[in-house]
Amino acid sequence: MEILAHTLWTTAGVIKVNNTIKKKGKMFKLNIFWTAFWGIFPDLFAFSIPFVISFYKVISGQQQFGSFSTRHQVADGFNLSHTLYQYSHSLVIFAIVFLILWAILRRPPWVVLGWAFHILIDIPSHAMAFFPTPFLFPISEYRFPYGVAWSTLWFMIVNYSALALVWGSILFKKHYRKSQKT
Repeated sequence: MEILAHTLWTTAGVIKVNNTIKKKGKMFKLNIFWTAFWGIFPDLFAFSIPFVISFYKVISGQQQFGSFSTRHQVADGFNLSHTLYQYSHSLVIFAIVFLILWAILRRPPWVVLGWAFHILIDIPSHAMAFFPTPFLFPISEYRFPYGVAWSTLWFMIVNYSALALVWGSILFKKHYRKSQKT
């Protein structure tokens, strides 16, 4: 899935979790910004540095802008992404980082679950042909073979329709609660 959808799904999920926690009378709340950040972290980690390098090559004249987006140029300029992607899209690596942070902070870093949510969303929304999700790296090379490319038109329509319904529900409930207080 692409970064906007990851942000919208993660933010909607955190709002739902916070509302559920509030209903149960707990005085605990997840930070929406940081959970959303961790929800896009895997893609930022995998693609930001290679993008900056390629963008620099375009600006400095080492590479033509038109070739910036060609499949050949992406393959050459984004080799680093494939390596970084292995690490940032692994539930194994996520679990190790989560446990290390838990040990350092002496409490579970719940906002980091946005990272795991990202990986879980990517497993079925990436086809084998383009960045299949290596969720078991480095233990296994297995990739989910039945994923649908998130860029497929019908998938985008379904995904953003579902997001519209979810966000419509969130906004309606917020407006409804506000109108009940007055």
